[in-house]
Amino acid sequence: MRIISGKYKGKKLIQPVDDLTRPLKDMVKESIFNLIIHSNKAKIDIEKAEVLDLFSGSGSFGLECISRGAIKVVFCENYQPAIKILKKNIKSLNQDKKIDVFDEDIFVKLGNKDFVSKFDLIFLDPPFKESKIDELLNLIYQSNILKKNGIIILHRNKKDNILFDKKINIIMEKVYGLSKIYFFKL
Repeated sequence: MRIISGKYKGKKLIQPVDDLTRPLKDMVKESIFNLIIHSNKAKIDIEKAEVLDLFSGSGSFGLECISRGAIKVVFCENYQPAIKILKKNIKSLNQDKKIDVFDEDIFVKLGNKDFVSKFDLIFLDPPFKESKIDELLNLIYQSNILKKNGIIILHRNKKDNILFDKKINIIMEKVYGLSKIYFFKL
């Protein structure tokens, strides 16, 4: 696992050693960023973006955003072994002023409306066993933390059959191997 582009291109990231954290594969991550940069449907200027990385794991997605010039990345992860790895990966970039880490249950944090910022990009990579995806998207909607032209990206197993609430606007779906990536606007 590595950073694929930007200031820290080629930097290796520490990976989790257990099976409870599933790192985002480099090929999938690269495809997501190509769509963010080049697609008219999901275009975000990463160099001006504030990013929320939910279920961060080792931080691969958010750190890629930092490498590509994001203004700010907020990581949320509550699995302690993953948080240790996340913090080591963050420290290796020496970009503390651009990064916040919350080690809280995201359902509680969103339900309490604890975020003071709004985000251009929200990346969700919950465990594939997580079944409350629609609840999570509704909490994001209710907490009003996505900027007007912002997007949400969700990484799921391609076999998942999720029925999304009608207020969730799917703008793109892509399949890469076992992964299915959804792009939303609210």
